[in-house]
Amino acid sequence: MSTEQLSVLGVPSSAGSYASGQEDAPGALRDAGLIRKINAASTRPVYDIGDLPRYRWRPDRAQPRAQNLDEVVATATRVSEVVNSSLEAGGSLLVLGGDCTIGIGVVAGCVAAGLDPGLVYFDMHTDLNTPSSVIDGALDWMGLAQMLGIEGSVEALRDIGIRSPLLSIENVAVIGFEHSQATEWERDLIDRMGLKSVAADDVRADPHAASRTALDMLVETAGPLVAHFDVDVIDFVDAPLSENTGRNVGITLEHALAVMDDLVDEPRVRVLTITELNPHHAGADPESFARFVTRLARAASRL
Repeated sequence: MSTEQLSVLGVPSSAGSYASGQEDAPGALRDAGLIRKINAASTRPVYDIGDLPRYRWRPDRAQPRAQNLDEVVATATRVSEVVNSSLEAGGSLLVLGGDCTIGIGVVAGCVAAGLDPGLVYFDMHTDLNTPSSVIDGALDWMGLAQMLGIEGSVEALRDIGIRSPLLSIENVAVIGFEHSQATEWERDLIDRMGLKSVAADDVRADPHAASRTALDMLVETAGPLVAHFDVDVIDFVDAPLSENTGRNVGITLEHALAVMDDLVDEPRVRVLTITELNPHHAGADPESFARFVTRLARAASRL
């Protein structure tokens, strides 16, 4: 929690996705009054940086196992530059995605700003895949593999920061993990590397205790924390907000919002990143989307 300025950055890119849609998320959040609501709830200056260049997913037949790689790298690099300058100026940052590869740029920007961040990865997936471990070529479930420098990760994306890897395994904790949604490759890595995780079952049982457990896993992290909130941690049946239409798996919207509240109330959290929101899917349940926006605004005002 910071007493300094809160900056808000939009990253309207679905380059790393399975399909288009997420590039419209920052605009949909703004149209729903997010910035106005943050200002109304905040007691400190809110600086809207605006949006980076928009990119809509398209099939990449030249690089089928790492689709739209060049644009993913370009977007993450732009994110890193803005995050770096924003954090050097002080205060905290809300980043509105876009697909979850933007998280690589966020962490790279923190490192460039002289921080040694920890990462709370709020997602039902660990995103530890590589182009050789999955066939679909969607980079948005390979993001954490790039940040950790996993064998087989994509060099151009892995090395966008001033150091590589960007993170050590000790400085990462995943919350909301669904074992059934992991690939065999990921499950092997989790066991071999000792990735810290809090299961979705634990969030369903007690979201506040689960949040505390995840944060306690990072008590020895040297620098501030980045909270990465992948909206597909939410069961699509409960609230159809995400790009990934996983049904009857994940946690409820209310449990997800409770975890988000706990994360922003942790004084070490300096950046909150929202990813994998698809407003075209969210249109099927406007009430859930409106509820998400309202709670996100309240949470952001406390960053």
